[in-house]
Amino acid sequence: MKYKAKKKALILLADGTIFYGKAVGEKEGSAFGEVCFNTGMTGYQEIFTDPSYYGQLMVTTNAHIGNYGVKDGEEESDSVKIAGLICKNFSYTPSRVGSTESLEEYLDKNNLFAISDVDTRALVSYIRDNGAMNAVISTEVDNVDELMEQLKETPDMVGLELASKVSTKEPYFFGDEDAPIKVAALDLGIKKNILRNLAKRGCYIKVFPYNATFKDLEEFQPDGYFLSNGPGDPEPLECAIDLAKEIIEKNLPVFGICLGHQIIALSQGVATFKMYNGHRGINHPVINHLTGNGEITSQNHGFAISREETEANEDLEITHSHLNDNTVMGIRLKSKNCFSVQYHPEAGPGPNDATYLFDQFIENIKKQKLELA
Repeated sequence: MKYKAKKKALILLADGTIFYGKAVGEKEGSAFGEVCFNTGMTGYQEIFTDPSYYGQLMVTTNAHIGNYGVKDGEEESDSVKIAGLICKNFSYTPSRVGSTESLEEYLDKNNLFAISDVDTRALVSYIRDNGAMNAVISTEVDNVDELMEQLKETPDMVGLELASKVSTKEPYFFGDEDAPIKVAALDLGIKKNILRNLAKRGCYIKVFPYNATFKDLEEFQPDGYFLSNGPGDPEPLECAIDLAKEIIEKNLPVFGICLGHQIIALSQGVATFKMYNGHRGINHPVINHLTGNGEITSQNHGFAISREETEANEDLEITHSHLNDNTVMGIRLKSKNCFSVQYHPEAGPGPNDATYLFDQFIENIKKQKLELA
């Protein structure tokens, strides 16, 4: 087989900074989005298919990507959701028993542009110092001025509604229809493993589009309500915020994760804000204030809720905090059957420290069913 030289490629940041690399495979072209980084050592297939990453250029800090290929059943949605991939070393030949195809084949199938041979350590250091920003990855290395003009047209993540891009268009069911508990889930970009975690705890789930109304969900006659993770700024999701407010006012059991957590906060008058870098990785330390226990968690978010406004709300209690920067990681309403977390208990990135949150949701539902019996 004749060796083919890799095509030159670049990363152009919105502030004009350039990093260089090589195109993965035979693809040429450009990809635009907000550049962010994930510090996980494994789980790239789950990351690339996580709807919460929609529209983002993903920098992987682990030195080797693609080394174990991909495997059917390990994706979090039906397709790749990131806008592009930036990595150090890209492995074209996987070495893993059970892998169904190489990562290159998988990315080609999903029409994803990727670049490798990048000094990702320098790039991540720059992003950490200067904040997340829009960027473009491209093989058009001699066309920087034109790329910058196109980059200026890329929408900023603040104020950007993306849930509609990844949500289901029509309701669908998941789990055993004879299960004892019925849950209505609002799909803002829901991960498959969330549905699996609910189903294995005896839930039959009906998944609704991001703009569904309380009436839509109520017709299913659910025992509990779930608000999912998802991409983009939570503030434009007025329909989801109104839905959360109505569920909470009726004191129905509700659990929110990530974007769903932010929606619950907004429904209670607590503002959200765009973080400087966000949290993306599988080893983020969280303290549970209710038990005093520490948790090692998987996180993926670029927005968070205001600690000051949460503390000022007499009906809200902060249940979890991030041990690195003290951002709010969990809340509950003191007078309602509602709680939420900013991280991903379904991910189980080695530790299963946070899966108890699903059990807590089920217990809240069972308790309310007993009270109404």
